[in-house]
Amino acid sequence: MAEPAQAPVELPLRPQDELECRRCEIHCDKVVYPGACLERACPFVYAYEAWGHTYMGCLQKVYEVEIDLDLLRAAEARSDGFGAVRAARGPLPMCKVEVAPCYESRGDELGCRNPEFHELPRARPSFRVFAQLTSG
Repeated sequence: MAEPAQAPVELPLRPQDELECRRCEIHCDKVVYPGACLERACPFVYAYEAWGHTYMGCLQKVYEVEIDLDLLRAAEARSDGFGAVRAARGPLPMCKVEVAPCYESRGDELGCRNPEFHELPRARPSFRVFAQLTSG
């Protein structure tokens, strides 16, 4: 019995605005660096005290986790730093953002099916399309 044909995967209109890509076996996610929020004095960082610790997070919910501030600062003091967390919504212009591949060894000769996903979002599109109509 033959395998059913797979439907072609449609690319979104603005793939660079997506937070994850599952169009190939590599599975990429956009990640942000909470340590950069403190370093850049992001106005959307909040902090609160509970259980004898201070926790920080993002008011805009770019990432959803709340992080122990002492642990983050201790990790940032090391050479490898605290690291990244998965973005839960579109990063802001001041966010330090990267694309993290999950299973790079699954790559094939075709390569990335969605190269625009790796473009970081901007306030405006990086290109414009003009249609020129001629009578003919």
